[in-house]
Amino acid sequence: MRMLLPVGRSGLAIAAGYAGLFAFLILPAPLALVLGVLAVRDIRRNPKKRGMGRAVFGVITGVLGTGLLAWFAYELV
Repeated sequence: MRMLLPVGRSGLAIAAGYAGLFAFLILPAPLALVLGVLAVRDIRRNPKKRGMGRAVFGVITGVLGTGLLAWFAYELV
């Protein structure tokens, strides 16, 4: 049942996962990065919580999207 429902998962990890999906739209990428980092910290402090994969996904897509956003901003200036 844990595979279908977010039982025992960090709420920040769930938010980071969804923000990571939207990070491909570039603009919410910094939000995905921040939520991912906060989720990793939350999971490390509370070992009973799960969702490290979603948190790491949020960090990775957040870094990539933020890098693209910075590159686009540099090219516009």
